[in-house]
Amino acid sequence: MREVFQQSLDEVRERLVEISGLVGEAIEKATTAFGTSDVALAEEVIDNDTIIDEKAVALDELAIDILARQQPVATDLRMVVSALRISASLERMGDIAEHIAQLTRMRFPDRAIPKGLKSTFTKMGEIDVDLARKLTTLLETRDLALAEAIRNEDDKLDELHVSVFEKVLSDSWKGEASATIDATLASRYHERFGDHAVSIAKKMVYLATGDWTADSIED
Repeated sequence: MREVFQQSLDEVRERLVEISGLVGEAIEKATTAFGTSDVALAEEVIDNDTIIDEKAVALDELAIDILARQQPVATDLRMVVSALRISASLERMGDIAEHIAQLTRMRFPDRAIPKGLKSTFTKMGEIDVDLARKLTTLLETRDLALAEAIRNEDDKLDELHVSVFEKVLSDSWKGEASATIDATLASRYHERFGDHAVSIAKKMVYLATGDWTADSIED
């Protein structure tokens, strides 16, 4: 029975890594589409979000089944409960990639990125893609140094998010209302993607240390 239980836990971990990889692909395609007005690529992200959703639901059902049938305790219980919470964050990250793709589709054939902010959003997209890659590796290897790296990258993302708001609120901003809305929404999506990555990283630290208040990573 213990061997079967361990196989179930391994499957949970593997599914988390798989979903994280899909989220990484989604955000990479979404940010590329956003920067280039590639509506076909944006449509691909939108269509594929259901795959992420379905896999997240299947993982949740597996985790709940483990809780009901195996009644895990201590570290194993933390693992299963954390998996449920991580799954929810990954599903939300997939939704955020979809939202970025939807902005691209909504403004096509025009560019969704307002004038004067292209370099900022390019950098934000690069950071989100890097965060997704680091997160997948963290889930696979449990290398806690990656949790700290994710937090540091998210700090850069937060700074860029603030800079977007400073830009659209400045007297020099000449963008129309639609451009202001697009910039505000897109910046918020990028920033929230990073927040979810940090949240998952914190949960991985908790799994490794059992200490939710560990100083190794903070929001």
